Amino acid sequence: MAALKALCKAESIFFQNTSGPRRISLHFYNHPLSKCKASGCYFSTSSQRKSKFYTNPTEAVKDIPNGATILVGGFGLCGIPENLINSLLKTGVKSLTAVSNNAGVDNFGLGLLLQTKQIKRMISSYVGENAEFERQYLTGELEVELTPQGTLAERIRAGGAGVPAFFTATGYGTLIQQGGSPIKYTKDGTIEIASEPREVREFNGRHYIMEKAITGDFALVKAWKADRAGNIVFRKTARNFNQPMCKAANVTIVEKRTVKKNQAEKPKPKKDSDIVRERIIRRAALEFEDGMYANLGIGIPMLASNFIKSDITVHLQSENGILGLGPYPTEEEVDADLINAGETTVNCELKETVTVLPGAAYFSSDESFAMIRGGHVNLTMLGAMQVSKCGDLANWMIPGGKHKILDKCSLPLTGKQCVDRIITEKAVFDVDKAKGLTLIEIWEGLTPDDIKACTGTDFEVSPNLKPMQQI
Repeated sequence: MAALKALCKAESIFFQNTSGPRRISLHFYNHPLSKCKASGCYFSTSSQRKSKFYTNPTEAVKDIPNGATILVGGFGLCGIPENLINSLLKTGVKSLTAVSNNAGVDNFGLGLLLQTKQIKRMISSYVGENAEFERQYLTGELEVELTPQGTLAERIRAGGAGVPAFFTATGYGTLIQQGGSPIKYTKDGTIEIASEPREVREFNGRHYIMEKAITGDFALVKAWKADRAGNIVFRKTARNFNQPMCKAANVTIVEKRTVKKNQAEKPKPKKDSDIVRERIIRRAALEFEDGMYANLGIGIPMLASNFIKSDITVHLQSENGILGLGPYPTEEEVDADLINAGETTVNCELKETVTVLPGAAYFSSDESFAMIRGGHVNLTMLGAMQVSKCGDLANWMIPGGKHKILDKCSLPLTGKQCVDRIITEKAVFDVDKAKGLTLIEIWEGLTPDDIKACTGTDFEVSPNLKPMQQI
């Protein structure tokens, strides 16, 4: 269902528990064609039955006060309301709490508001592309709540649905559950504000933690189409966090803009000399099975999809809202509203443009992670930075010169006992959550002793040890 629409009525966006009915006001902004290469409109809603159109986007955001909580849509740089963000620079509003999947980059998106120090607290899941964000966080100038991406999407969805809290297995056994994750540092690097521990309950033999819903004073989102009745349509992967955020704010301001198609940089071609990397890719591709639904992380996992056997069908899911991911586009097929979750090797600030296969579907980020969390995906493949022998994952950084496969992770866990198989350039291990690692494949010319010398934990050797397979 490639044409699947994310259609939101303004009446549902602003449903709240109030003493009286909510009424709607629409505010539109139009670009003069003589001044730019695009035209569009913005609208917001309030408690008045009246529609307003603006020729200046600053007018649409002028009522956002100091200290407001804003929900800002987008994934990477796809679907972000860049003109509304730029307008906040002009109003000079301060002490904002910004809820967004990521913090933009240094010179675009929310990164601009960080540069001017208009944001007091960020609630985000991925912040690795913004050096100024990192600097402010580590020097105590910015408060940060790091939240798993699927949990963030669900917290926003719950806020819009009137659900005050919910339970999820994501984050159990990590700092998310245990508390103590730094929200704010002092200037000398000590922790001034730390996260609170989560309530834990057991359902059907599995542990879950309680997460509270997120709502906002204002949502800033970007849509493809909008009308005076308050209907908005999001295009392809640009629905991402935009769709659930519409429903979770008291007031939603929508940037609707049709953008002239620009040339996008193609992904950098693979180097023939990168033998080690390709070795892992070709082994990882053997994990795909016919009829499988698979979610792939950025980097090597995504590249492994290029080697799927021609006689099998694998349905690829991208966490930003695609089921039925296709190959990279030709120059004529490039579409800024159709991206995956990866990053181009040309510029890590850019997401990769892609295509979809016949029968593909688009959906929002909360739907995407509900799909994964609900067990509807057969395989998740991602890059790992530190893995323990019992399958714990710590994806913070690569500890240079040190073992990445350990008896116990030295960094705070980002996933507890969630790894089933480890593929490296030298070996393949199966993971037993209770017994530990078993070496099942080894690269030609190496021995189990060679693997022991470069592995930070003990492991069993399979009696059926095989040479490392390649597609």
